[in-house]
Amino acid sequence: MESAMKELEEKGRAAKAASRKLAFLSTEVKNKALVDIAEALIDRKDEILAANKIDYEEAKASGMREAMLDRLMLSPSRLEGMAQDTKTVAALPDPVGEVLETRTLPNGLQISKRRVPLGVIGAIYESRPNVTIDISSLCLKSGNAVILRGGKEAINSNAALAKVAQEACHQAEVPDGAIQLIESTERALVNQMLKMKGIIDLVIPRGGAGLIKLVSENAAMPVLTGGIGVCHTYVDKSANLNKAVAIAYNAKVQRPTVCNALDCLLVHKDIAEAYLPAIAKEWAEAGVEMHCDERALAILKQCHCERSEATTPPLKLVPAVNEDWGKEYLSLKAAIKVVDSLDEALEHIEKYGSGHSEAIITEDHSAAARFLNEVDAACVYANASTRFTDGSQFGLGAEIGISTQKFHARGPMALKELTSYKWIIQGNGQVRP
Repeated sequence: MESAMKELEEKGRAAKAASRKLAFLSTEVKNKALVDIAEALIDRKDEILAANKIDYEEAKASGMREAMLDRLMLSPSRLEGMAQDTKTVAALPDPVGEVLETRTLPNGLQISKRRVPLGVIGAIYESRPNVTIDISSLCLKSGNAVILRGGKEAINSNAALAKVAQEACHQAEVPDGAIQLIESTERALVNQMLKMKGIIDLVIPRGGAGLIKLVSENAAMPVLTGGIGVCHTYVDKSANLNKAVAIAYNAKVQRPTVCNALDCLLVHKDIAEAYLPAIAKEWAEAGVEMHCDERALAILKQCHCERSEATTPPLKLVPAVNEDWGKEYLSLKAAIKVVDSLDEALEHIEKYGSGHSEAIITEDHSAAARFLNEVDAACVYANASTRFTDGSQFGLGAEIGISTQKFHARGPMALKELTSYKWIIQGNGQVRP
């Protein structure tokens, strides 16, 4: 344990020293390092996938649930996606040094606000090895050093990915220490990281509710939390049925183990009898288990009786209980509730939503406007799938996390969200009277 603490302290000091140099590093050097990282992810995919296979097999043998196994798994296509996201970050404008505003005061002082890095980012995360590259690339481009502390279930994957990133940075002449991975899996190190206020300027937890609670309650430095997504899709009475089926199917089925997947489907009573059988048929094909309130259950039970089970899969219907509302499933399960009005849908979302991503499907522009204006969430959609809540999909290259809080950033956090600003004042001998 003593050696692990020493490792943390040494890497913390190295990251702090690197952050001072990173703040002035040229865009060209940062971009070269990012492109080199992207190319190395593909060139060294066999090495990375071999390390990931060790983690995956050990996690599966230990009984890890499917949602977490899916997040842990790397594949050639996922590595290609990570590489493309890294190249996208390289192609984005460098936020460091951007002048946000400028003005001249009556006394002649010229005042401006200039964007600067935060310093050292501490990332504590579980299961998802892609976070190692996502966070490293965003921190590098935004001029921040990063201290990575992944979970023990992905230690081999994280070590392989961090090594790729560190070697690419060294070749591009990025200051040593810019990307640090804590290789010890001692749990006590998390608490120690949370005390490193003089080293770490912002800590970002990526994982389950337990990790986020631990970090939020114990960190001595600012914390940016998010990632817990209880996402609703409301099908309004004027919705186009084909759009509503396609969007709800995508939101639930495309990748059910992530935080922006649909958890609860709200359906207006006037469209429920036409819509619910249509979406239930598609969800049944995908194996979705539907936790239905009384009205939805009555409609779907009738639909179920009329189906030919010899040719179509049976509907997986479960009576909803109180715990189904406000639940993040991270699996092929969804809650369904029939509502009397847009007002009832808004009230339900206010009560049970997590502030992540919410959607309305409607052809009524006034209903869409009310929903977009009144729903208090990081990302609010009209006639689109909540699965788009993602830094890459928003054209940000990648994300360091999805913030569901309001300070200092909200939604997918990318380059600009990893910066602050400072005031630049230029005078010509002015003194205050």
